[in-house]
Amino acid sequence: MEWLTTRDAVALLGVKPATLYAYVSRGLIASRMGPDGRSRFSSEEIERLRGRGNRVESRSREVTVESGITSVADGEIRFRNVDSFELAGKHNFEEAAHWLWSGIILDKPVWRAEADAVLIGRKAQAALPATTLPLDRLRVTVAAVATSDPLRYEINVAAVPMTGERLISALVDSLPAQAEATSEIASADTSIAGRLWARLSRRPATPELVGLLDDALVILMDHELSFSTLSARLAASTRSDPYSVVAIGLSALAGPLQSVACLAAEDLLAEIESPDRAVWLIGERLRRGERLPGFGHRLYDGGDPRGTFLLERLNAIMPSGSDLDIVQSVVATTRERGLPAANVDFALAAMARTGRMVRGASEAIFAIARTAGWIAHAMEEYSIGVEVRPRMIYMGPPVTPER
Repeated sequence: MEWLTTRDAVALLGVKPATLYAYVSRGLIASRMGPDGRSRFSSEEIERLRGRGNRVESRSREVTVESGITSVADGEIRFRNVDSFELAGKHNFEEAAHWLWSGIILDKPVWRAEADAVLIGRKAQAALPATTLPLDRLRVTVAAVATSDPLRYEINVAAVPMTGERLISALVDSLPAQAEATSEIASADTSIAGRLWARLSRRPATPELVGLLDDALVILMDHELSFSTLSARLAASTRSDPYSVVAIGLSALAGPLQSVACLAAEDLLAEIESPDRAVWLIGERLRRGERLPGFGHRLYDGGDPRGTFLLERLNAIMPSGSDLDIVQSVVATTRERGLPAANVDFALAAMARTGRMVRGASEAIFAIARTAGWIAHAMEEYSIGVEVRPRMIYMGPPVTPER
């Protein structure tokens, strides 16, 4: 195999060096160190990309669904035609979720699960190993608490939001509480964000930290038609109940291109012991041709606005210290070297690191937020009333009819 210099590689692809490095970080082009200490790139993989017209931004097969819930265009994310960041600035997660579900803002609703549901959820959690990650705990919880709801099969427009409130509350309240996080603020906060903070973080809650978590929940509720959302919609189109819809969405998050990218970014930050080590660790990963989790996004050439929003909020409220310095050092290093910008996965991992959260907390934040989105998509499918029936185009050997 021939290994090309950066100059030759970008000339063949017709892209900028930053785009070339983005391809490497996504695992689309292999790289290795040349004898002069500079990166070399696989000529075979570059030729393969050229043959595809350099359309590497979308390696997936597109499926289109008509929806009135979310639009993602020109770097803007809008929920029912309201800017998601403006929604986060004016409303908490519970209010924003009702907007996503019905286009109505309820005045500071307090969500509670049935006592039996929380009891069943906590008993299910108690049976799990202590090392079980939060996302896996959520998968167990949704199956357990569904058994406590005799009306779970009711999918009319009035019933589903109530089910959504109770389900999300049960998912949060069933998670094991972190003893060190108990504080006057945490115990008095009835919001989903406040209750979730006490179950993910060992750092005492403050209004600013809970507010940051609440903002993350709002802006992550939906993101058009991700694979997990498509899976949830397909289930809802068959009249699956909301618990089953959410269970399917949670299962679809297991792929490395969904929420587990948050966990990979968490582990990246965990490897960095001090700010000065950031450049060395990133360099070592790139030298091995490994992708850098938490950076770049195929929908945003100019950077994921959700990641930018959360990192700016994090820098504004988190006191200076080794953890925040490490996060800032990683961002600065990637920016200086022209690598893709940090995305929302890295921002969630940064929140987890600076917030002293349990491993996998970023996945749980993503999943709790996205549950509200799956409920919205389920409601839309219930109202359509027609089952989605994808068709397959046969591409195998020619079929010869028997004579």
